[in-house]
Amino acid sequence: MGPTRSGVESSLLEAALLRALSHEWKQLNWSHFREKLGEPTFELLEISSDLARWQLEVRTIQVARRLLLEHPWGVVVEVLKHEMAHQYVHEALGVVDQTAHGPAFRDVCARLGIDAAAQGVPVAPKAEGEQRVLDRVAKLLALAESPNEHEAHAAMAAAQKLLLKHNLEARAHTHARGYAFRHVGPATSRHGEHEKALATLLGKHFFVEAIWIPVYLAHEGKRATVLELIGTPANLEIAEYVHRYLLSTAEALWRDHKRAASIASDRDRRTYLAGVMSGFAQKLAREAQRHREEGLVWVKDGDLEAYFGKRHPRVRSFKYGGGPRREAYVHGRAAGEKIVLHRGVTSGPVARGRLLKA
Repeated sequence: MGPTRSGVESSLLEAALLRALSHEWKQLNWSHFREKLGEPTFELLEISSDLARWQLEVRTIQVARRLLLEHPWGVVVEVLKHEMAHQYVHEALGVVDQTAHGPAFRDVCARLGIDAAAQGVPVAPKAEGEQRVLDRVAKLLALAESPNEHEAHAAMAAAQKLLLKHNLEARAHTHARGYAFRHVGPATSRHGEHEKALATLLGKHFFVEAIWIPVYLAHEGKRATVLELIGTPANLEIAEYVHRYLLSTAEALWRDHKRAASIASDRDRRTYLAGVMSGFAQKLAREAQRHREEGLVWVKDGDLEAYFGKRHPRVRSFKYGGGPRREAYVHGRAAGEKIVLHRGVTSGPVARGRLLKA
């Protein structure tokens, strides 16, 4: 009897996962480890205790199948970095007489921005006072739900000012801030101009770094890109909320515009959405100018930039020009300038942070 269909499909999936692991390893060896490592063997196992482990004696990185099939690719990459750091200590540094998480390993992880303590996405604890700031921001965004337009805009402006003052005060302290990252939004092979404009907006106005990174979709067997945000836990929570809120609100504004203008098709949808992001960005820029006039001037966080550089040491920046500026873009921009951030968005994934509770 020949192999069953399910057996063949399982074998094909496993082969694809091993190729994806090999591809990711090669990329990390180039970007983080300066090609000082020799490619090991990869093995998929039913491991219950660990997500992965480096085996020096047989030069093998063993990976739990559940890691690849049950977790986002971003988690897979962080686990792989962790195991490659073990490999680097043994094979590049020649250190074999220390414990697995000894000084040499911790030093490599610190230099390369790899989490030495956990296998998975690092979670930096909130610094003292961050939760209080989140609670105050949440209260202000609740006030932004006021039907009085002036009160709503004033509450949103107050929330922005509070965030700015908090980050300025935190940076003035000498102690190091803890940074982490999150992947937000869908992982797809194509992202619209409005999504790219939103990423730029978050990086410019919400105290995070934003970068599009490649990921592998294990169950679909194809590559995609996803937006990664990097910053302090509090800033990440707010930026993720803003990301979800603006995507949801922009879609709702497009539906309203379609009905009001008796538009039958979605041909101009992406153009309109890009206009919405542009309009809201202009609104934020005007508010930032008012803050500068009050003496609240934000300069890039050098420690955050250093952390970003460790995570993405060979990143290349680029600019996008966007598509043609049709009438839909103008309408979208006008609508975007009227957006008021407020609390209680329920569309999209379940909110993970206290800020998002209605």
